[in-house]
Amino acid sequence: MTLLASAPEAETAPSLTAVTYQRVSTKEQAAKGGRDEGFSIPAQREANAHKAEALGARIVAEFVDAGESARSADRPDLQRMLDYIASHQVTYCIVHKIDRLARNRLDDVEIHRRLVEAGVTLVSATENIDETPSGMLLHGIMSSIAEFYSKNLATEVTKGLTQKFETGGTPMRAPIGYLNVRKRDEQGREYRTVEIDPERAPLVRWVFEQYATAERTVVDLLAEVTARGLTTLPTPKRASGPVARSGFFKILRNPYYIGIVRYKGAEQPGTHEPLIDIDTWQQVQTLLNARKIASERRRSHDHYLKGSLFCGTCGSRMQLDYPANKQGVRYAYYVCSGRASKRKNCTRRAVPVGVAEQLVADCYRDVAITEDEYTALTAQVEAAFDERLASRSQELAELTANRKRLQNESDKLLAAHFADAIDLDTLKRHQDRIRAGLADIDRRLASEHDQHEGSRKQLSTALSLLVDCANLYARTNEQGKRLANQALTNGIDISEDERATIRLAEPFAALTPEPTSTDVRCSSTSSIVEARGLEPLTSSLQSS
Repeated sequence: MTLLASAPEAETAPSLTAVTYQRVSTKEQAAKGGRDEGFSIPAQREANAHKAEALGARIVAEFVDAGESARSADRPDLQRMLDYIASHQVTYCIVHKIDRLARNRLDDVEIHRRLVEAGVTLVSATENIDETPSGMLLHGIMSSIAEFYSKNLATEVTKGLTQKFETGGTPMRAPIGYLNVRKRDEQGREYRTVEIDPERAPLVRWVFEQYATAERTVVDLLAEVTARGLTTLPTPKRASGPVARSGFFKILRNPYYIGIVRYKGAEQPGTHEPLIDIDTWQQVQTLLNARKIASERRRSHDHYLKGSLFCGTCGSRMQLDYPANKQGVRYAYYVCSGRASKRKNCTRRAVPVGVAEQLVADCYRDVAITEDEYTALTAQVEAAFDERLASRSQELAELTANRKRLQNESDKLLAAHFADAIDLDTLKRHQDRIRAGLADIDRRLASEHDQHEGSRKQLSTALSLLVDCANLYARTNEQGKRLANQALTNGIDISEDERATIRLAEPFAALTPEPTSTDVRCSSTSSIVEARGLEPLTSSLQSS
C-alpha cells in the first residue's frame, strides 16, 4: 500500500478522491525485464492515473499485489484496500480491468458489496462499467468471462504439463543438480528444457556414491556436503541456502536422478540425462529401506493393550518396548514410563506382553456377571426407573397440559386475526411468545424422555455386556479387545507383585459391587513366559 501526499493547496485539490489497485499473477511478471515491478504494474498505474484525471479525482492511495492470483480474495493489499475505504472518504476505486480485482464470481460479488457499503464506485480504466443497469450487466459479464478464462487457463496448463510428461519432459521444477533453462530451436521458437547443473551435479553424485558404501549416515553426509558447498537454487521467493534434512532425504529418494520423471503419482522415462547409474541407485534405496525398517521396529510399536495399562506402583502409564538380548533377538515388554524416563523413583520391573495379556483376560473373568445376577440387576434397574418416572409424572402432565393450552391459544389468535379482531403486528407478537413457550416445553419433554429412556437403555446394554464378557473378550480380535479396553475401563493397574486391578468406567462401575483384581501368580511369570515361547531378558531389563 502506498499513501500519496496531499495536494499543497487544499482549495485547489479535487474534491473527489480515488484509490487504485494494480495486480500481476506471478513473481516472474513482477520482476520482468530486471525491474522491481516489471512492465505490467507501471502500465496499469499509468492507465489508472489517466482515468482518475479524466474523472477529476485525486488519487490518495494505491495498492499493489505483485505475484498474487485473483482466484482468491485473500491477497494482502486487496484486504488493506478494503480496510482503507471502510475508514476513509473515498469516491472511486480504479482498476485497469475487472479481472485485476477478481477472477471468481463469488469474490467479485463480495468485493463489490464491500465497495458499495463504503460508498465507493468501482471504475475500470479500460471497460465501460458503472452503476447503471447496462453498466452492471457488463460488469457481470466481464466477471463471468474472467472466471471462465481463469478456470480454462488452469485446465489448459494441466493438459500441457501432462502432455509434456507423457513425452518425457519435466513438467515441474527440476531437483537439485539440474537447471531449468530456456532454449530456441532451429526455427527460432523458444522451448523449456533441463540441463545438468555444473556446480551442484558433482556434489549430488558424490552423495549417492558415498551413501551406497553403507559406511555413511544421512546426517553425516548432509553435514559434509553442506560444508562442500551444496545449496538450494534461488527462487523469486527464497534465496539460495543449505539443503534441509527433509529435502536431503527427498534427493536420495528421487528417481529423477536415474532418468525417471514422477508426476501426479505416475512415472515415465525422461529425456534428461541421468546423474546416477541404476546399480548405485538400487543400493541406496536398499540401505534406506533397511534403516527405515530398523528405526520403525524400535520406535513404532502397536498392541491392543497400549494406552490401557498403568503402573500400580507410581501410577505412570506403561509403555511398550522391544529390548534385545545378546543375540539381537527382540521381545515385547511393558515398562513403567515413569521409571523409563526417570521422572519417578519407581521400582516396577518390566512385564512381558504375554503376562500382561493374561492379567487383563483374568480381569474380565472376574468382572463378568452370571445370568442370574443379570436378571436381578435388570429388575432393580427397571424398578428404579419406574419409581423415578412415577415421581415425575405430575410435572410431565403439567408440561403436556401447558403445551395443549398454548396450541389452543395460537389457534384462537389466528382465528381472531382472520376475523379482523387483531392486527398483524399483535398476532406476530403473541405468536413469537407462544412459539418460545412451546419450544421450551418441547425441550424439557425431550430432555425427560432422553434421561429416562436413554439412561434405561444405556444401563441395560451395559448389563448385557457384562454377561460372559470374559469369553467375549477372549474370542474377539485385537481391534475388538482394544475397543473393549477403551470403552469398559478407565485403565488397568499392574502392581509390583503382578496383580492387575481393572478400573471400570461408568456405567459399568456402578453395576459391580466391588473393585475387582486378579492375581496370576498361581501360574507364575516364568511359566507364562515359557508357555508362550518367550525368553526372560533379565540382564537387559534390570536397568529398565
